[in-house]
Amino acid sequence: MATSTVTGAKNDGTPARPRPPRPITRLLRFVLPYWWQFSASVVLMALVGLLDSFRLLLVGPTLDRVLNPGSQGRTLQLFRLPGTERFLDLQQLVPSHFHNPWTVVAFALVASTVLKGIFDYAGTYLVNYAGFGMITDLRDDLYNAILRSSAAFFTKHTTGTLLSTIVNDIEKVQSAMSGVLAEFLQQFFTFLFTAVVVVLLGGKLAWVLLLFIPAILYSSRKVGRQVRRTTRGGQDKLAEIQNILHETFTGNRIVRAFGMENWEVERFRAAARRLFRANLRLVAAFAISSPLMDILGSIAIALLLLLGRDQINRRVFTPGIFVAFIFAVFKLYDPVRKFAMFNNSFQQAVGASSEIFRFMDMEDEVREKPGAKRMGKFARAIRFADVSFSYEKVEDSPVVLHDINLEVKAGEVMAVVGSSGAGKSTLVHLIPRFFDVSGGRILIDDGDVRDVTLESLRSQIGIVTQETVLFNDTVRNNIAYGQPHVSQKRVEEAARAARAHEFIRGQHDNRGARGAAFGRGAAAHRDCTGDPEKCADSDSR
Repeated sequence: MATSTVTGAKNDGTPARPRPPRPITRLLRFVLPYWWQFSASVVLMALVGLLDSFRLLLVGPTLDRVLNPGSQGRTLQLFRLPGTERFLDLQQLVPSHFHNPWTVVAFALVASTVLKGIFDYAGTYLVNYAGFGMITDLRDDLYNAILRSSAAFFTKHTTGTLLSTIVNDIEKVQSAMSGVLAEFLQQFFTFLFTAVVVVLLGGKLAWVLLLFIPAILYSSRKVGRQVRRTTRGGQDKLAEIQNILHETFTGNRIVRAFGMENWEVERFRAAARRLFRANLRLVAAFAISSPLMDILGSIAIALLLLLGRDQINRRVFTPGIFVAFIFAVFKLYDPVRKFAMFNNSFQQAVGASSEIFRFMDMEDEVREKPGAKRMGKFARAIRFADVSFSYEKVEDSPVVLHDINLEVKAGEVMAVVGSSGAGKSTLVHLIPRFFDVSGGRILIDDGDVRDVTLESLRSQIGIVTQETVLFNDTVRNNIAYGQPHVSQKRVEEAARAARAHEFIRGQHDNRGARGAAFGRGAAAHRDCTGDPEKCADSDSR
C-alpha cells in the first residue's frame, strides 16, 4: 500500500519543508503498488487501439474489391510498405483456405472486433482495479493523517472543509484515475495507431494535419488552467455548504430555541447560489473544449477533401483508399476531441488533490519526541508546574492559562470551578496532550508527559467530554469502544457503575445523531471499561 508520512501533519497551517513534489507526481506514486495491473491494462489497451485502427484499413479493400466485383486485380491491398514498392495483402493475415474477397474481409472484421472486445473488457477492468486501489490507499492515508492530528488542528479547520476534502476532493480524483484513465488509455493508443494508418494511407497528404497541432495544444493548455482554478473554487463553495449542514444539523436545538430557522435557510440559500455560480464557471470552461475541437477538425477535413480530389484524378489514390484515409482522419479527430475533455478531468483531479496533500503535509503541533518511551503505570501524582497556555503560537496572542501550579495525588478527586470560558476544559485537555503547554511542564509521577508516547499516556486516562458523542453502532459497542474482546459481563458492570444499566436495558441501537437520545450520561460508560488510572470530566456547566 502506498503510504504517506503522518508524523508531521500540521504546524500553523503551513506546508512542511522541503517543498513537496507536484500533485500529479504524488498521485502517480500511489499507483506503484498496483503496477502489474496498470502495466497489463496498458498492454491490453494498446492492442485495443491496434485492432481498432486495423479495421480502418478494411475500408479500402471493401470499397475497391468487395463492393466492386468487376475490378481488376486479385489482391486485397491494405497499404504500401514504407520505403518499398510492395503492399501488405490482407490475405496474408487470414487463414489460407479463405479466397473470396467478401469472406476474407468479413473474417478479418469479425475476428478483430471480437478480440478488441475481449482486450477492452480486460483492460478496462484492470485499469479500474489500479485506479480504485490507489484511491482507497489515498483516502486511507488522508483519514489517517487527519485523525491523528491534534485538537488544535480541528479548531482551525471546520468539519465541512474536512468532509469536503475526504469525500468530494477524493471523488474528483477517483473519477479521473479510474473511469477517465481507462478511456484515456484506449483513446491514446487509438490515436497513436490511427495516426500511423493516416500516414500509411495518405502519405504526404497526411502531413497537412501537422498545421493544426499548435492551435490544439495552445487551446487545451489554456482551457486546462481555467478548469483547474474553477474546480478549486467550486470545491471550496461545496465545503461551505457542508459546513452549514453540519452546524445546523448538530445544533438544531439551538436553531429552534432562538427561532433562527429563516436565518439559517437564507444562509444556506446564499451558499447554494455561490456554489451555483462556481459550477457555471466550471461548465463554461469545460464546454468550450468540444466546440473548439469541432471547428479545427472540420477545417482540417475540408482542406483534405480539396487536396484529395486532385490526388484521385492523378490516380495517386484509388477511391477506396482515399475514403479509408478520410475515415481514418475522422477516427483520429475523435480522440483529439476527447483529449481536451480528458485534460479537463485531470486538471480537476490536480486541483482537488492539492487540498488533499495540503492536509497530509501540514505538521502537527503535538508530536512525539524521537525515542519517546512508554509511560509506566500511574502511581503517585499529577503536577502542573508553572503551566501557561495559548491557543495561538504567535506573539501577543491571548493567554488562556497563566502560571498554573497544582498537584493531584493518586486517589484524590478534584473539581475545577470557574465561569464559562475561564479555561477549565483547556486545563483538563492538557493532561492527555490534546494541546501542548505554551510554558511550564505537566508531570505525571515526576515525568514530563512530552517524554512518553501518546498511546501509553492516553491509554491510562478516561475522559467524559461535555459533548454527547455516541457512535453509530450498538450500545454495547459504544460502551466497549474499540475493545471488541471485552466480555458482556464487563460491559454490564460498566453500565451499572454509571447507574444506567436499567435505562439502557433492551436498547440495542444508537438513537439519533451523535446518540443524543441517550443523553450525556450514557456516553460515560465507555470510560469504565478500559480501567483508566485517571478520569477527567470536562463538563463546563
